[in-house]
Amino acid sequence: MPIRHKTRQHLTALQAVMNELDLWQIEAPSEEAFASQEPFAIDTMSPTEWLQWVFIPRMHALCESQLPLPSQIAISPYIEEALKEQERLTDLLRPIIEIEQLLQKQ
Repeated sequence: MPIRHKTRQHLTALQAVMNELDLWQIEAPSEEAFASQEPFAIDTMSPTEWLQWVFIPRMHALCESQLPLPSQIAISPYIEEALKEQERLTDLLRPIIEIEQLLQKQ
């Protein structure tokens, strides 16, 4: 199975877990929040907002546009630390780690 297809599957799984955990939001953050220059928009978005509104859409866009996918990403350490009190954190981390491992193998 092509890497782009697998990546999309893991992104869909991440969205599903976020929905199950009531982390998926209907309303986007402000335009100013998207202008952040900090990694993970740490100064303007929560970790789950960043996943939903930045990471997932950007990865889908890369998959659809046939642009190169990143070969080295490290999102799981940030999410694990920032959401260490989150119930079912391992469920949330699973698709993120699968994406990281998949991209490192390409």
